[in-house]
Amino acid sequence: MAAEKEMPRQISGIYPHLAYWNDHGECGTGAVVPWAGKLWVITYGPHFPNGSTDKLYTIDQHLQSTPFAESVGGTPANRMIHNETNQLLIGPYVVSSAGNVRVIPPSVMPGRLTGNARHLFDPANKAYYATMEEGFYEVDLNSLEVTTLFQDSQGQLRGKKPDEGSAPLAKLPGYHGKGLYSGQGRLIYANNGDNAREALVRPDVPSGCLAEWDGKSETWTVIRRNQFCDVRGPGDLRGNPNPETDPVWAIGWDHRSLILMLLDDGKWTSYRLPKASHCYDGAHGWNTEWPRIHDIGLADFNMTMHGMFWHFPPTFTRTNSAGIAPRSTYLKVIGDYCRWNDQLVFGCDDAAQSEFLNTRKAKGKVVGPGQSHSNLWFTSTDIFDQLGPPIGRGAIWLDDQVAANTPSEPYLFSGFEKRNVCLTHGGEQPVTFIFEVDRKGNDQWTRLAEVSVPPGKAVWHSFPQSEAGVWLRLSLDQSCEQVTAQFQYANPDQRGNHPADIFQGIRTTKSNNYSQGIVRVRGDKLQTLAFSAQQVEDGQVVHEGFYELDDNLRLTDKHDPAAFKWTSEHAAIPTGVLDHDEASLLYIDENGNRWRLPRTVPAPSTEEPFGPLRLSREVATERDLFNCGGTFYELPARNAGGMSKVRPIASHPFAIHDYCSYRGLMIISGVDADASGEHIIRSDDGRVAVWAGVIDDLWKLGKPVGDGGPWKETSVEARVPSDPYLMTGFDSKSLTLSSDADTQITIEVDITGTGNWQTYQVADVKANQTQKLDFPADFQAYWVRLTSSQPGKVTGQFEYR
Repeated sequence: MAAEKEMPRQISGIYPHLAYWNDHGECGTGAVVPWAGKLWVITYGPHFPNGSTDKLYTIDQHLQSTPFAESVGGTPANRMIHNETNQLLIGPYVVSSAGNVRVIPPSVMPGRLTGNARHLFDPANKAYYATMEEGFYEVDLNSLEVTTLFQDSQGQLRGKKPDEGSAPLAKLPGYHGKGLYSGQGRLIYANNGDNAREALVRPDVPSGCLAEWDGKSETWTVIRRNQFCDVRGPGDLRGNPNPETDPVWAIGWDHRSLILMLLDDGKWTSYRLPKASHCYDGAHGWNTEWPRIHDIGLADFNMTMHGMFWHFPPTFTRTNSAGIAPRSTYLKVIGDYCRWNDQLVFGCDDAAQSEFLNTRKAKGKVVGPGQSHSNLWFTSTDIFDQLGPPIGRGAIWLDDQVAANTPSEPYLFSGFEKRNVCLTHGGEQPVTFIFEVDRKGNDQWTRLAEVSVPPGKAVWHSFPQSEAGVWLRLSLDQSCEQVTAQFQYANPDQRGNHPADIFQGIRTTKSNNYSQGIVRVRGDKLQTLAFSAQQVEDGQVVHEGFYELDDNLRLTDKHDPAAFKWTSEHAAIPTGVLDHDEASLLYIDENGNRWRLPRTVPAPSTEEPFGPLRLSREVATERDLFNCGGTFYELPARNAGGMSKVRPIASHPFAIHDYCSYRGLMIISGVDADASGEHIIRSDDGRVAVWAGVIDDLWKLGKPVGDGGPWKETSVEARVPSDPYLMTGFDSKSLTLSSDADTQITIEVDITGTGNWQTYQVADVKANQTQKLDFPADFQAYWVRLTSSQPGKVTGQFEYR
């Protein structure tokens, strides 16, 4: 009897040997699909309509990966299973049930392939393909004959005139297409970005669109001018089994909140849901790789959108809309996912050589990874409910003009225990906000509450847990301008304050014997990790060496002083980026904006006793971590809100020296000399080590906590607002105020993360007396600031627990 083949080594579900690489500025996972007894994977480069060095891979049950020799690359993310011919469509490849692959070359079907859909008139033999630049093709799945229906508009992005005598242009607003699906007699397509210059810097400009085509005319109909990603139905990859009657869903967003569009009985209906993460918010659309609604064999479909896993019921219609619910939040950039061999497999976008627009002062001039690559993440479906606690931020209206007695779009009301809304308007008299609730998700609405909001004031309204309902909608008793209804939702953070055992061995402030150093993915197609390492004993450096980590997770001293010097200089940790005083930590960004952040107790310094520690680095494509004062934060790109939309992940007691992404793993340096375990990779000579896991292991560090504020016995001027101090994402919150003179202290909060400051409370503070304020459990805001009515030495300190 043959011995079972030994499985390769994995850490936190990452098999390093499975990483895939290309020669471009980004290497993401376009699709992962089980088919013909194997797992099929395609990768993509950032903008390659005519092919690239990316490949189609198959992975067998022994986790051996084989690239398809005739791969043509490109920027593909389309996948579909065609029932009648029993073939898998994945990128430009058509795969038979026996695993035989045919290729549609980019010379015949150019463009960045983004979606497939069943044909409207000959579904047994043909399928539609769409590109990110609005190219639409009809492909005969028997002969692979390609008919161009609408030209791919790559040339038009550069001002080129369309090809004469060929197919028309779709001429849709926006660009950067994502989803495609067919149903109810129409082909539906989603653009998730815009090519306007403004879209590169502002997340609140018009962008994207959802559009439909009847399959015959030369024009498309725009359904909605917003950013949309996936378009899907209950038939998922195989197409709707009853295309004339089955619903179609499209998920998108704007600067207010998520938008869910439903095509049901020939009519479009819209809904809104909150956002967990703002990392996806760029109006250019580049930051959304690739949200999906997907059937993975569970009772509900799963939806990935704006950093949250969601329950999505496959029966969702206008009169049966209950069941959408948050599960947990995540950090990985997930291009696609599936169930294979009783495991959940995520295809990720891990390490891009190019920063694109994601540059910032906090990272300094650190050189990026030497080669773009990504990997698969193997885990269990239990992970959907086990990562970060659900959080939901979003608005129905955001500084909008609203007509009287006109119901808003429904906004999700179920699935969160803590629910709060802030209401403001720009009218000159009181305005009544009327709340209605759809209790069962059957489109039957009943009056829930009425809230009167005075002019120039903000009113917060809480919803008790006992207040049940699926959807909420609002209307006003009069027309009004500059109306805002900003919701803050959360579920309890059940994490403790102690890191999980997997982090044992990472250096703390008490460590004397350890190793540290700079980590970076090497270039020149070496596909290894550089570690310019120092071994420290009793606080003194006793050894320096250039170590290399390979795909077998072997860490070896290469005795290369030149490489040590180059890595130390070109990936150096920037200094002088973070300041601090007695009150709190202070970060001044590249635009001169001042942001104050809490410290944990106890928190390692950013400089002593270990020298500079890495503050910020990209650990997934166009996503940064920010490790400051003993707390890891998720930091969106500057064009998605940047520091104003930062969110805490977890607090910790560790003095982490450096971190980066390698082969899908998160690598951390700053490891104790005696550390050992599954997550510790020690060098062959035993002198140095790194920690390895996945980014989403960080949730297991513990809940975010911290102390600090804008003032601590600070000399303040009258009526001058303090620096903003972070509030969002922390659980239990209290504020202690004191002053050496009688004063009134105004507490203002930024309710949107965009500088929308509203007065929460005015506290009368007597000289030399301390006053404590506890915030309600359901209260959240992005930032808080204080203003004193009188000059003096004032303290305003927050405690987050």
